[in-house]
Amino acid sequence: MSNTATKPGSKPRHRPVLALTPGEPAGIGPDLAVSLANPDDYDCVLIADPELLAARAQQLGRAFKAQLWTGTCSAEPALYVLAQHCTATPVAGQLNPANSRYVLDCLRRAVHGCLHGEFDALVTGPVHKGVINDAGMAFTGHTEFLAAKSGTPQVVMMLATTDLRVALATTHLPLAAVPHAITCAHLEGVLRILHADLVSKFGIKRPRIRVCGLNPHAGESGHLGHEEIEVIGPVLNKLRAEGMVLEGPVPADTAFLPPSLAQTDAILAMYHDQGLPVLKAHDFAHAINITLGLPFVRTSVDHGTALELAGSGRAEATSLEAALAFARRLCR
Repeated sequence: MSNTATKPGSKPRHRPVLALTPGEPAGIGPDLAVSLANPDDYDCVLIADPELLAARAQQLGRAFKAQLWTGTCSAEPALYVLAQHCTATPVAGQLNPANSRYVLDCLRRAVHGCLHGEFDALVTGPVHKGVINDAGMAFTGHTEFLAAKSGTPQVVMMLATTDLRVALATTHLPLAAVPHAITCAHLEGVLRILHADLVSKFGIKRPRIRVCGLNPHAGESGHLGHEEIEVIGPVLNKLRAEGMVLEGPVPADTAFLPPSLAQTDAILAMYHDQGLPVLKAHDFAHAINITLGLPFVRTSVDHGTALELAGSGRAEATSLEAALAFARRLCR
């Protein structure tokens, strides 16, 4: 992704423009957005309701200033607002299904801008899946939504801290559905995307990927399950023959031991709660979410809406700051 992308008809720019969607208006996303300092080497466009941002800043006693986004950047790095409007007046800490369409409209506008060169990357704040579904709109998460709106047939969710990367073979599925979702074709696609983005976005010339087994003890030679023998092992052997550096399938309970992590660039977990509890216990404050395989850079905070903290002034912005910094770095 070049950091000189341009909006059609505009002059070339030499700083990345990051779009930021604060997410659920009743949660801490707006709190974090209005706490942002003016960027120093990129431009940041908040796609949000200006009245919501102003009200939340006032509630928190913060001075918040941003320019109106017109599609062109000022001479110096700046914070902008691209207006989308809530249906109902948001109240910090109180979910309202009436505002769910606003949340998705912000994401749609961000995807449009990324696909058309208006923005170089997308950074997303936390959304509340439950209230969006309560509003009658099917929504399983950012990852799936962004894939659908960008026409990307397969994407991979990866969580990262400063020294650990964990990708997921499956994302937001009931545990009972996971074994059926891990097919040879799906797993091969996940590994190809993970490998390609580690090379192209992270600059790792020959990524070393450790792949977890699905079952305890990686199936114990078939005594605790056959997925390692029938699916995971054959896929790894096929891709190793093409030159990928893949270890596994390894038991998940030993995959994250510190000595071996030094020789690993990323771990592929088979399902959400196999890998993410370890990463979040390792460094929750600085963990971020990255969607691999999209035609644009997307990072996100790795925490929820924290409704109980919204409007209190106690929300920490470390994950959002890390997500912005990571997006900036990936734009290079």
